[in-house]
Amino acid sequence: MAGEYQLASSQLQFRILLLGDADVGKTSLLLRYTEGDFWDDQPPSSTVGVEFYCRMLELASGPRVKLQLWDTAGAERYRSITRSFYRNTVGVLLVFDVTNRTSFDHIEDWYQQVASMQVPDKVLYLLVGHKSDLQQARQVSTQEAENLAAVLGTSFLETSAKTNSNVALAFETLAHDIQQALQNGAIKVDGVWGGVRVIHRAQPPRNQRRKKPSRQCQC
Repeated sequence: MAGEYQLASSQLQFRILLLGDADVGKTSLLLRYTEGDFWDDQPPSSTVGVEFYCRMLELASGPRVKLQLWDTAGAERYRSITRSFYRNTVGVLLVFDVTNRTSFDHIEDWYQQVASMQVPDKVLYLLVGHKSDLQQARQVSTQEAENLAAVLGTSFLETSAKTNSNVALAFETLAHDIQQALQNGAIKVDGVWGGVRVIHRAQPPRNQRRKKPSRQCQC
């Protein structure tokens, strides 16, 4: 019980990757979620290597967590850089463009790249079909995507950074799944691993408190 209290009362950081082909809109999703921005007339430039964003989130189950969100380049020439981040992540948004069939066909490759480098029960996934506002140009049906999600053992959501449809829901669904996995023991906080980190520890009962130097939270 004491260990459960400490975990629930501590502030945690979840490290989450966005993976998918170039130009599926990973950066647009992140900018919409973390900054509330979307530039229809000037889309963000393609990511070079990796970039990261942070956002604090109050989960419905109670705890306050920091999401450390990593935007990865989809181009093949950056794969050696992005692969180095796979081992230290707890969650992955697998993103494809519903108007781009090839980006959907590559999702299983992205999934396998992570799965081949990870202890399977340490990573949770969410399949995301982006640009759902472009219905007339759609090349991937909702049913096809749901079928793939079932094969991968994950959930599926369609999003649009342009209309802000399901953007927050996608990130918060994955964060909630991670929290649930922590609570049921499928994932454990590991100081070496880094996918989930304690960044503010719970205060012990007053009679057990000792003076410790203050520590600052860093992304």
